[in-house]
Amino acid sequence: MNRLLIAALASLFVTGCLGLTAEEAQETLDEIQLSSQTEALVANGVEITTNFTIGQGARRAAEEIRDFIRSQLPCAEVVQSENTVTITYGAKAGNCTFRGHTFSGSHSITVTSNEPGVVQVDHVWTDFSNGVVKVSGNATVTWSAADKSRHVIHTLNWTRLRDGRTGQGTGDRLQQALPDGIAVGFQVDGERAWTGERGEWNLDIIGVQMRWQDPVPQAGRYQLSTPFGKDVTVSFSRVDEDTIQVTISGPRRSFSFNVNRAG
Repeated sequence: MNRLLIAALASLFVTGCLGLTAEEAQETLDEIQLSSQTEALVANGVEITTNFTIGQGARRAAEEIRDFIRSQLPCAEVVQSENTVTITYGAKAGNCTFRGHTFSGSHSITVTSNEPGVVQVDHVWTDFSNGVVKVSGNATVTWSAADKSRHVIHTLNWTRLRDGRTGQGTGDRLQQALPDGIAVGFQVDGERAWTGERGEWNLDIIGVQMRWQDPVPQAGRYQLSTPFGKDVTVSFSRVDEDTIQVTISGPRRSFSFNVNRAG
């Protein structure tokens, strides 16, 4: 057998047998926090545009979205044209906070369809931020009245503001309100894939529950393929009102971290 092939196989075997390291667990935690912060911001950007009557037509839905945003965020310049609403957050004085997130940047919403059984809203964000992360990209959102859920497909670029850490990727998820209501938070199932500073990450999302104000989910789990060649499971459990335990389990080893609202 070719020596180079033998060496490559040996390297692959050794890599596969190595346990998860503390450095890899910490890297995974950091990516999960950034991913969760991005998820929460985008979900909130979607949530503020959901206050319209289903079945009343696209233009009427856009009018209701316009009026709701003006009532909630006097800081925003809100312009409607037919079935599209364009928002510039922070263009005026006044409150710019919704569900605990203080918005800046711009947001375009197009109600593509608002008929019984067929509801679709398309979003475009440009430098949309809550002071923690900044997001640019787009999403298509459709609703299922029967399941009381929404289907979100996105393509995004994001930056964490405190250190400039970036990522870009896609997602396909189902979201629904927590048992205590959407004002508290939401549950997510689905998948995401992105490229970060270390490489490619692929994520399966299983029953993950997020509150708006938390830096990571409070329940559920992720199945994650990492750029360092090891598959890990990330599970979440609430310790107290301000603290969530994140357990990262990989080959041979597991690590637990307590994450509070300060991150």
